Amino acid sequence: METPVNIYINERPIVIAGTQTKLDPKYLGAPTLFSPTEKEIEQTVTLLDQDELPMAVFRHSAPETVFANVKAQFTVYEAAGGVITNPDNEVLLMFRRGKWDLPKGKWDDGETLEECALREVREETGLHTVKLGHKITETFHYYPLKQKKILKHSHWYRMYFTGTELTVAQIEEDILDIQWIRPENLGKYMQYSYQNIIDVLLKAGYKL
Repeated sequence: METPVNIYINERPIVIAGTQTKLDPKYLGAPTLFSPTEKEIEQTVTLLDQDELPMAVFRHSAPETVFANVKAQFTVYEAAGGVITNPDNEVLLMFRRGKWDLPKGKWDDGETLEECALREVREETGLHTVKLGHKITETFHYYPLKQKKILKHSHWYRMYFTGTELTVAQIEEDILDIQWIRPENLGKYMQYSYQNIIDVLLKAGYKL
């Protein structure tokens, strides 16, 4: 497990790390629990969900143990998607539900995560001449769905578009617009995006 791990609850992070792991300075001063109990984890998730806490840090000598206990608070959905670039090195962004996003979707039984990522990209963007590259990172974020607390575990891959087809937004997935964005302009769009998408682009090497 790569650490630290960020789990976003309403855009508010739970940061899971080892006891000596160096954290980003923005998390200094955050409420921190060492070896949190299941009850403390549940209470923290509730406070973040109710916007009563800006962030939280969980530290443990075996952070994967805390990670498993946090995941136990949710129904976990696996998903995959991609950071797609074209021959001009522009990055594909989609406008969905009021935010700029990257294509991704839920993993189906019987397919690999790589197959899922490519399928979702093709379905959501209409692009089919797409080559799969290396894995970038994984992200975690919470959302409510029909009385369930869903934790989406998304796997992100580099992808390269080399064709000539035009993008076709998947309207049934609430995608209203698709744009190719020059790398130096990504920061402007990320003001209207999600923190986990920002994290993916940072891990992919973009300066925002």
